[in-house]
Amino acid sequence: MANALQAVLNRAIQQAPKAEEKAAVTPPRRGRGSRSPVAAPEAEAPTPVVEKVRRPGRTGTRLIGGHFPPEVARQLRMLAAEDDTTVQALLEEAIDLLFVKKGKAAIAARLSDEHQAR
Repeated sequence: MANALQAVLNRAIQQAPKAEEKAAVTPPRRGRGSRSPVAAPEAEAPTPVVEKVRRPGRTGTRLIGGHFPPEVARQLRMLAAEDDTTVQALLEEAIDLLFVKKGKAAIAARLSDEHQAR
């Protein structure tokens, strides 16, 4: 019995990762999930740094967004299709209506048009 146990221990030592291989093992995750280390993917050639490509038409603009149920997005796209326009144009119209309601100048559509003319 002792010989069988020794054989198992010897195999475990032989199969244990070397120091270089241990560096490739990521530390265990904290919190939920597996507590055992997960091997990192094989080291590959470094990936080239890719510069972020910006669309010229978006230069000088800021994204304004929100999270809504899928039905809201679907209805907005349907309105755009029915009016043969874009969701962007409908949002410009809606924002201008909100500005006017709150006592501000309607500037969204005008500034968007000026920006597109550049």
